[in-house]
Parts: sequence; structure tokens; C-alpha cells
Amino acid sequence: MKIFNTMSRRKEEFISVDPNEVKIYACGPTVYNFIHIGNARPLCVFDVLRRYLEYRGYNVKFVQNFTDVDDKIIKRANEENSTFEEISEKYIKEFWTDAHGLNFKDATVHPKATENIDEIIEIIKTLEEKGYAYAIDGDVYYRTLKFKDYGKLSHQPIDDLQSGARIAVGDKKEDPLDFALWKAAKEGEPYWDSPWGKGRPGWHIECSAMNKRYLGNTIDIHCGGQDLIFPHHENEIAQSEAANGCMFSKYWMHNGYINVDNVKMSKSLGNFKTVREIADVYGYEVIRYFLISSHYRSPINYNLEIIEQCKSALERLYNCRESLDFSIKNAKTDIADDEEILALIDSRKEQFINSMDDDLNTADGIAAVFDLVSDINTKIINKDVSKNVCQKAADMFDELTGVLGLVYNRKSNDINDDIEKLIEERQQARANKDWATADRIRDELKAQGITLKDTPQGVTWVKE
Repeated sequence: MKIFNTMSRRKEEFISVDPNEVKIYACGPTVYNFIHIGNARPLCVFDVLRRYLEYRGYNVKFVQNFTDVDDKIIKRANEENSTFEEISEKYIKEFWTDAHGLNFKDATVHPKATENIDEIIEIIKTLEEKGYAYAIDGDVYYRTLKFKDYGKLSHQPIDDLQSGARIAVGDKKEDPLDFALWKAAKEGEPYWDSPWGKGRPGWHIECSAMNKRYLGNTIDIHCGGQDLIFPHHENEIAQSEAANGCMFSKYWMHNGYINVDNVKMSKSLGNFKTVREIADVYGYEVIRYFLISSHYRSPINYNLEIIEQCKSALERLYNCRESLDFSIKNAKTDIADDEEILALIDSRKEQFINSMDDDLNTADGIAAVFDLVSDINTKIINKDVSKNVCQKAADMFDELTGVLGLVYNRKSNDINDDIEKLIEERQQARANKDWATADRIRDELKAQGITLKDTPQGVTWVKE
């Protein structure tokens, strides 16, 4: 498998640090509101990455954090006359509603910043001892210019970064590029005791601490949205590599931005869309399909026309799978397997793997699935093929859509004995050319949410 590494700006062969385990860290949400589709894109994309690596036989340790103390959370708590704990717990709960709706697999660990204060303090102490951090009046800052490789992830020369930085009035930093590791407590804000006095961690340091605690000094893949490259991930590298004395992450993966009606999504423009509001109309799976239907590094555009197209594409997948269920049930067992069709099914798996091995190309991976759907519709559905061929096609369909995390809302096709009896009575009425009885039973079943379809192989039904 090849991965485009943001650090090197080229595709690199993926070789894990530990041949027995892949360690992945994905930056999670700051929990002060419902997640929007910009948050959901890395959630879905890197869920597919994790699923695909597991599919290819890797043991994956996947960590995704919650930032549960932050200026935005504190501001929200003050506005609602609440506490930061109540706000963060409320929106962590809402996060899980949306994440599970999107078919996100729980990470191996979902740590919170507030659960790792001791680890954060230890890293800051190490940085201070090594001369990379300094304390002023209870605040602790990272001495950026001491880290010689600063800017290597964002590929920005230090001179350019310095020219764009400013020291605000009253700022105590030695240099405009220096950033906060620990913030002295302000009145009314949450705080923890530390060697520098009461305070709370800066944003960047929490991820360095959680990476080290749960994954070790060097991880395989660090991933997140493109907007995190600078300064967040750049600062994580500076902190972790200075403290630990080794490479922080071997590969860096970043997904592209989301536009809404061809304009970059932004809260300042008021054009951001929450996952919840879209799901209330279209359901969660349409959102997941939309977010993985393009290559993860490409920008994607959200509009209602595209969402409707995604909805139609999903309906085609579901219709194919339901037709396969009927074919399996009614296929003959006394005819030989069609080896040509079996080979064609296997070729779609190879096509899918080749696509996904090329920097997680989910767009081409989905194309391989739809090529399989075309094969199924033209060569298996309503054709005289063996039960084994039908089952092999269904198994391959489930295998590939499972890696993508799609087609996870299939309805149970179990029907009770009374309905089965009505279907049999209708079949007998049709055989006797008693069309009035057949139509009456069909209408009766439709009123119960059972739609019948007559095919050359017999009657099939769909539960609405």
C-alpha cells in the first residue's frame, strides 16, 4: 500500500514501525457543539483507513481524542450558565449519536484531555529541563526557534513564519512564534495544580501527551483535516520530538476541505452544515457515502444535487443486495458453477484492492463495487446460475462494502408465517388465473408494508 505523506509530499510505501501492529492517531473534536460535515469527513475517511488496514491483515491500534477543556467550551459554559464538564459531556454524547449513525467504529481508545493532565505536565517538565520551554507568571511557552526543524510539515520557511507572527499587547512571549504549553488560571476558569501554579493545558500539548501514553514515542500514521497541518500538527511535532528525542510519526495523512455550494465552509460565513441537520432529512449513510465518494485529499463540494445523487447510488447498492438475497433463495443447486462468473467476481476484489492500495483511493474503490453490481445485475439476477455463484457474489459484495462501511442499514427480511401463507395463496391464484384474488392479496400485503415483484424466477418482496 502507498500513502501520500504530507511530510515528504509524495506517495510512500507503507511499512509499519512494528510489523505486528499499526498505530494510528486521529485528532478528534473539541466538544462544545454538534459536529459538522467538516468534522465528519476525517471521521469517515480514517475509519475507512482503519477498516482497510484490518482487512489487509494488520492489527490496528487506533486512538482518537476528545478535547474536553478549551476556550470555546468554557465560553459555551459561561453563556449557558453551566460548567465545562457538563458542556463537554453533553456534546460527547451527541458526538456518539452522530458517529455511530455514520457507522464509525469505536477507536481502541478515546482519551480526553482532562484524563491526561499528569502526562501533559510531565512532558512540559521535560521540555523545560531541555531548554525548549520557559515559564513566565504561571504561563509556560514552547521556545519554537530552538527546534531547528520547525516548519518541516507545513513546508514553510522559518523566516516566512516569523514575518507572519505578531506579539499581542501584554504578551510575555520571548518570540512571536512561541506557543502556550500551559495557561495560568484566570478567574472563573477551570484549573489544575502544576509546578507553575494553577492552570490548564494549551491545545497542542494534549495530543503529544495522549500519543505518548497510548501509542508510544513513535507512531505509524497521524491523521486529521488539512486545516490542522499548521499550527496544530507542526507544534505537536516540535513538542514530541524535542521531548522524546525521536521521530514522532512516520506518515502524515490529511483530508481536503469541504465547500458548500462551491464556497469554502466557514462558521463566519454561516454556511456550515451539521451532520445532525443533514441526517434528519437524508439519514446518516448518505452523508458517509458523500464523504468517501471522492479521494480524501481532494476538496469536495456539498450541495443538495450531489446529496440526491449519493442517495440514488446507495439505493442501487441496496436493490442489488436485496435481489441477491432472492436469487440465493431461489437458485438451483443441481447445476454447475459458471467459472467465468466466479473469475469475474474475484477480479472485482483485485480491482478494489489495487484502488485502495493507491493512497486509499475510495473513489475508485467504490467504482469497483459498482462494477461488481453491474456484473451481478447482468449475469446473475434473473439468470440460470447456481446457488454457489449467487452466494459468492453476495459474499464479495458484503466484503467490499464492509471495508467502506456502507450498506449497514439493511432491513430484516424475516416475515411471519401468515404473510408467507398469503404470498403462497397469491401464487396459487395466479397459477389458476384467478387474477381478482391475486390482486386482492397483493393489495392486502401492500397495506402491511410488503411490496411484491414478479420475476422469471418467481415472486420476490420488499418490506417497506
